[in-house]
Amino acid sequence: MLTLFTNRFQAFQPSQGVPVRITLGGVRFKLPYSLTHSVRELAPRRDYLSASEPEFTAAYRADLDQLGPERIAALLHQIAGTEGDHRLVLLCFEDLAKPGLWCHRRVFASWWKDRTGDEVRELSPMEGDRYRQGTLM
Repeated sequence: MLTLFTNRFQAFQPSQGVPVRITLGGVRFKLPYSLTHSVRELAPRRDYLSASEPEFTAAYRADLDQLGPERIAALLHQIAGTEGDHRLVLLCFEDLAKPGLWCHRRVFASWWKDRTGDEVRELSPMEGDRYRQGTLM
């Protein structure tokens, strides 16, 4: 069993589960918790990082489709098995409580729900309800 959540590095609390970095770059500030796991395959590629939201979303979802849910699940199950905890929290930098911000962790969450039927809840506050209602994706 695997239970996935998303959050930002600064809002993560160890009681939420196992923190997993899904960014290209590492964290350059002190964290109050240990960050030992990373799934680089879930980080967006540099060539579309600066694209508009619709272009980014299409390119990132295409990358996820190429990986496939089975391969991604295998990578995540490996972390869960190592840690003995089925709760994984996929982390990146964006503060979604700020108006107009969006990020790849919620694009992943939408893609994962589409492909597996499993919900990926955001643990930090978000601006409005646009992610939960699927209007972004």
